Amino acid sequence: MARRYDCTEATDRRTGLREAAAAVRRGELVVLPTDTVYGIGADAFSPEAVGDLLDAKGRGRGMPSPVLIGSPNTLHGLVTDLSEAAWDLVDAFWPGALTVVARHQPSLTWDLGDTSGTVAIRMPLHPVAIELLTDVGPMAVSSANLTGHPAPQDCQSAQDMLGDSVAVYLDGGPTPAAVPSSIVDVTGEVPVLLRAGAISAEELRKVAPGLREAS
Repeated sequence: MARRYDCTEATDRRTGLREAAAAVRRGELVVLPTDTVYGIGADAFSPEAVGDLLDAKGRGRGMPSPVLIGSPNTLHGLVTDLSEAAWDLVDAFWPGALTVVARHQPSLTWDLGDTSGTVAIRMPLHPVAIELLTDVGPMAVSSANLTGHPAPQDCQSAQDMLGDSVAVYLDGGPTPAAVPSSIVDVTGEVPVLLRAGAISAEELRKVAPGLREAS
């Protein structure tokens, strides 16, 4: 039976975060609020949990899960060969609605799907998400919807779709916007905008003037 906690109330928030962290460590799934939409998350280093996440969404390995982290410093242990432009973008827009696609460290023993050696990674601007991520470490997190359905802006919509496939729901109230994060490929020297989202190409170019848009 799924448990849901009202994170707008201090006591319930503390209990919910504790229970969510325990669930992640057991390899179970949790739903958490972010600064874009609600996400469904699992321990990024548990292939079984990530597989359960993809199954819960009805999603195949060809659409691997992004990873959320609680601090920019965590990037050092996860990715390699970040350009100066990539660090400039991270410094300017994290925490926030910027996802970067980078080459992950070859020594990492995770399985997020068919990634071809890359990972999509973000630090969300949401206190509940950051507190959980700081506690448990990197999480594989995708939007908390069934594939083909709208990404949820409230916890009830996520629970209606995902039900008891999720162990813990952290209800942080409505998210600020339904606009997804902007995705920038930083695997090369020149950043490439793969998806325009909450941060426009114009805003990104103020930090990385050489940014190209994917054709």
